[in-house]
Amino acid sequence: MRAAFAVAGVAAAAYLPSLWGVFHFDDYNVIVHYDTVHSWSALAERWGGGVRPLLKASYTLNWTLGGGFGLLNIALHAMNAVLLFFIGTQLFRDRRAALIAALLFALHPAATEAVTYVSGRSSSLMAVFYLGAMLAYFHGHRFASVALFLLAVAARETAVTLPAALLLCELCRGERPEWREILRRQWPHWTLLLAGGLFVLFNQRYFDLIAYGFGERSLADNLLTQIGGISYLVLRLVSLHGYNIDPALPTLTEWTPVLAFQASLLSALLVLGLANLHRRPWIAFGVLWFFLQLAPTNSIVPRLDVANDRQLYLASWGLFLALCIQLRHFPVFAFSIVLVLFTVASVLRQLDYRSEITLWESSVALAPWNARGHNNLGYAYQLAGRTDEARREYQAALLFDPRHPKARMNLHFLK
Repeated sequence: MRAAFAVAGVAAAAYLPSLWGVFHFDDYNVIVHYDTVHSWSALAERWGGGVRPLLKASYTLNWTLGGGFGLLNIALHAMNAVLLFFIGTQLFRDRRAALIAALLFALHPAATEAVTYVSGRSSSLMAVFYLGAMLAYFHGHRFASVALFLLAVAARETAVTLPAALLLCELCRGERPEWREILRRQWPHWTLLLAGGLFVLFNQRYFDLIAYGFGERSLADNLLTQIGGISYLVLRLVSLHGYNIDPALPTLTEWTPVLAFQASLLSALLVLGLANLHRRPWIAFGVLWFFLQLAPTNSIVPRLDVANDRQLYLASWGLFLALCIQLRHFPVFAFSIVLVLFTVASVLRQLDYRSEITLWESSVALAPWNARGHNNLGYAYQLAGRTDEARREYQAALLFDPRHPKARMNLHFLK
C-alpha cells in the first residue's frame, strides 16, 4: 500500500499549482452561468435533461460548498493514478512497470486539461468510476463493476468503451479464458451498453448533438479530419509542449501528402498492436487501449472541436504501461529523468491557467488563425481594463472570421 500512497501523493503534489487556477471558457457555460448546478433543488428539478447528471452533481457539490473545484479535481486525478497502478499490476503482474506507468500518467502535462481546467473534470470523474469498474471486474465483483460502469457513463458518455476495454484485458492477460467464460463474465456490461445505446437513440438532446455534428461535417470529411486530430494528440503526447485549450484544428476534405504520411504512421501503430496480441500482449494492450479510448471522440461522430488535450487523459496510460514493460530492464534513473521532465512541463502548463489572459495568450500564440481565441483574449483584456489590446484582438478575430458574431458585438460595444 505504500506504493499506492506514494503515487497518490506525487500526483496531488504535482498538481498543487492548479489550486491557483480560475474559471475559463466552458466553465462559464456549464458552471458559473448555469443555474441548474447552483442548488440541489434546481438539479433535482431539471436533472440536466439526462445529460451527464453525475458530473453536474459534482459541480453542485462544489458550488453549494462555496468552492473547492480545484481540490476535488486534484483528488480525482490522484485516485485515478492509484487505480491505474492496481490495474497495471493485475494485468501483467509487473509491479515495477505498473508503478512507473502510473507515475508517468500522473505527471504528464497532457493531464492538465482534465485537472486544472475545471470543466475538464468530465474526463477525470468518469475515469474514477471506469477504472473502479475494471478493478471490480478483475476481483470478480460483477455487480459492483456494472454499477460503477453506469456511474461512469453518467459522468461522461465516452465510458461506453468499458465493455470493449474489459474484452481487451481478457485477450491480453496471460491466463486467457475461453470465449464462453468471457461471455459469462461480461454479458451484464454489454447488456448495459445496448440499453445505453437505446437511451441515446431516444434522448432528444443526444440525438440533436449527433445530428448537428453530421450537419457540420460529413462522415468522409470527418474521417480525414480525425487522422489529423489523432496525429495532433500523438504529437502532444511525445513533445511535452504545444498544449492549447482551443487548438482550432481545421476540417480536412481531401488527401494531402502530409495527411497520407500521418495515416500511414497511425496504421502502422495499429498493425503493431494487432500483430503482438500473442507474442507481446502488453504492446497489443497499450496500442489498442490508446485507439479504443479515442474512439468515441475521434472516429465516426463529428464534433465541433476536432481534438482536445484532455482526450489523452486515459488513452495515454496504455502506451505508458506498454513502454514500461518493454523497457523493464532500463535503470530507474532513466525513468526518473523522464518523470522530472513531465513534472516541469506539467507545472508550466498549469501556470497558464492562473488567469484568463495568460491562458488565451498561450492559445493564440499557438493557433494565431483561431478567431474564437482572439475574441476570448480580447474579452479578457476588456475585463482587465486594457481597452486598446481588447480592440486589437477583436479586430484580429474579425480578420480571420469576418462573420464572427461575438467579436463583432464585443467590438461594437467596446468603450
